[in-house]
Amino acid sequence: MPKWRVAGINFDHMHMGDLLREVCEHPNAEIVGICDGSAERMQPAINTFNIPDDRVFSDVDQCLEHTRPDLVIVCASTADHADYVERLARHKVHVLVEKPFAASVAEADRMIAAMENAGRCLAINWPLAWYPCHVAAKQLINEGTIGDIIEVHFYDGNRGPLFHLADKAEVTFEAVEAAKPQSWWYKRAAGGGSLLDYLGYGATLGTWFMNGEKPLEVTSVVDATPGIEVDQHSITVCRYRRGLSKFETRWGTFTDPWNQQPQPKCGFVIVGTKGTISSYDFEPFVTLQTREEPNPMRIPADVLPIGRRSAVEYVLDRISNGRPIEGPLDPAVARIGQQIIDSAVLSSREKRTVELLQ
Repeated sequence: MPKWRVAGINFDHMHMGDLLREVCEHPNAEIVGICDGSAERMQPAINTFNIPDDRVFSDVDQCLEHTRPDLVIVCASTADHADYVERLARHKVHVLVEKPFAASVAEADRMIAAMENAGRCLAINWPLAWYPCHVAAKQLINEGTIGDIIEVHFYDGNRGPLFHLADKAEVTFEAVEAAKPQSWWYKRAAGGGSLLDYLGYGATLGTWFMNGEKPLEVTSVVDATPGIEVDQHSITVCRYRRGLSKFETRWGTFTDPWNQQPQPKCGFVIVGTKGTISSYDFEPFVTLQTREEPNPMRIPADVLPIGRRSAVEYVLDRISNGRPIEGPLDPAVARIGQQIIDSAVLSSREKRTVELLQ
């Protein structure tokens, strides 16, 4: 059976290395090309995955014309997502975009329209979607275990985006401080900041937990650190028809949650009319309360099945079986998350509550 041909375009986001590893570990996929304007940024991937010179490119169109991929992974800075997707759509390829979705709802709509016109799949990768605990929480919600969802509480982040590379390789504090002035993560025009980095996680998975419900109003506050033009801490409150939900993002957690959960713990607490669920990142269980059993119960989170364990595996499985992209990766779900983000940006800038932007 021919292998799926996968190319990686742009290395702005450190998750490119993680996604290329998923391609390498997939039994029926191969890396046919990588592309970036900087040879230096591609070198770690070239070394790690033994990518030959004839599969390394600096021009996107040349890369796609020579390698003819089925799926393209995009890890560009957020502000460039729409331009890249429109360019890739002309090549009639499926596209997996690393989070966040886009710099605005208008740009998200450009991406959706381009891929619909191309007749190919568009998926937005939110890595929290592959945590067994969050999948277990959604399963309990779907089963009606805690009734109708009335609140979602989200707190997430890390020490900062420059403290780790692909495969969570550590970076020293001195190197991080030296890199900040040049990094797109710390530039407003490029889509930097903790709000744009992490609010999409909470807003998108929160929308998934709430079965697509949209808030009516959004209120957001961000910090202002001298010498830093983007936020490193944000708190967003959404008013829904039946209650309030809170989404908090933080660059500067005391520890990185994949090594040691900080306090506050990173993850979700979901409140329903009949119970509650806490689902914290990297924990192999969720904690459940119900009317019948108010004492907290640990419910094991099952190992995810084949085809549902990672972004590349999931997208290729969906393409193989002719099934649509669903859940947090579905652009329709992620678009609601983007509406919340855009509204939060406006609210924080104007220091007022705003109606959900359309």
